[in-house]
Amino acid sequence: MRHPVLENRTRLLTWWLVWLTLAACQSLLIHYAYGSTMNVALLDGTVSMLLYGLLGLAIWFPVRYILRDDSEAYTAIFNIALTGTATIFAWLFIPRFLVRAMVTEKVDYMIFWHSVLVFRLTAGILIFFVIILVYYLFLSAGRLAEKAKRQAQLEAQVRNGELMMLRAQINPHFLFNSLNSVSSLTVTDPLKAREMIVKLSDFMRYSLSSRNDQPVTLQNELESLRLYLQIEKVRFGERLMIEEDISPECLTAILPGMLLQPLYENAIKHGVYESTEEIIIKTTARLEDDLVVITITNNIDRESVVTRRGAGIGLKNVSSRLELFFGEKAGLKINLSDDMFTAEVRFPCRKT
Repeated sequence: MRHPVLENRTRLLTWWLVWLTLAACQSLLIHYAYGSTMNVALLDGTVSMLLYGLLGLAIWFPVRYILRDDSEAYTAIFNIALTGTATIFAWLFIPRFLVRAMVTEKVDYMIFWHSVLVFRLTAGILIFFVIILVYYLFLSAGRLAEKAKRQAQLEAQVRNGELMMLRAQINPHFLFNSLNSVSSLTVTDPLKAREMIVKLSDFMRYSLSSRNDQPVTLQNELESLRLYLQIEKVRFGERLMIEEDISPECLTAILPGMLLQPLYENAIKHGVYESTEEIIIKTTARLEDDLVVITITNNIDRESVVTRRGAGIGLKNVSSRLELFFGEKAGLKINLSDDMFTAEVRFPCRKT
C-alpha cells in the first residue's frame, strides 16, 4: 500500500496545514504559559512541529508492517512502543540543537527548554498516538477496499460462470430442434433441407464465433436472430411472417449473446407449430428512461401454451440471464391473451 498522505495532494496540503496550526498553538502556549519571548516561541514551535510533520510521514513505513493482519498483538505493541520512543526522542532533541544554534541567548533558551520538557514529552506522546490512529484507519480502509474488490471479482467470476452455463443450455437445445427439423425435411423436401443446413451452418458459425463471456450489441443479436428465423422460414414458408420496428438508438446497447433466441424459439414452438394459419412474429425495440424495451409478439393457439409440456424453460433461462447480467433493473414480462403472446424484455441501456 502506498503512502496515504503523499499519494494525494489534498491530504498532503491538509497534513501540513494541521502541523502549522499546531506550531502556532504551541508557540502561543509556551509564550503565555512559560514566559518565553514571542520570537523564540515562534521559532521553537515552528521548527519542532514541522520536524514532527516529517517524522510523522516517515513512521508510516514501519507502522504499515507493524500493523499487519498477521502480526501478534504483543509484538505489535512492542514495536509501536519502540517506534514511538525513537520518534519522540528525535523530536525532543533535534529541535533543541537547531533552535539553540539560531538564537543569540543560548543559556536562556536552554533554561526555557528544560522548563517545558514535561509539556513537550506529554504533547509528543499524544500526537504520536493520534498519528498511529490515523494510519490505522487508513490501513483498515485499504484492507476493506481490497476485500470488497476481491469479493466483487469473485462474484463476477461466479456470475460469468452461471451466464456461460445458461447460454450452454440454449445452444444444444436449439441445435437438436433444428436437426430434427432437417431430418423431417430430408423426406418431405430435400431441397429445403439442403437450404436449411446451409443457413444452420451460417447461424452456428456466427453463434460460436463470439466468446461466451463477452456481451454483444443489440444489432449483432438481431442479425443472429434473423438467421435463426430464416432457418425456420425455410421450413414453414408463408405461414411464418416477420415484422420489425427497431429504434436506431437501441442498436448499440449491449446484452448477453443469444439472450433473445429462446423468446423466438418459444414463439415458433407455440405459434407456428400449433397453427395452420399465418403467424406473425413482430419485434419492437425502443428506449424508455435509459432502459431498452424489446417486445416480441406472436399470435397463438391459446390452449397450446398451457397444455404443451416443457413450456417455460427458455423463458426462465432468459429471466435468469437478465438478472445475472443487469441486476434488479432488468426483467422479463410475459402477457398471454386469447390469441396473442407477448414477451417484453427490459434492461439498462449500456454502451460498453
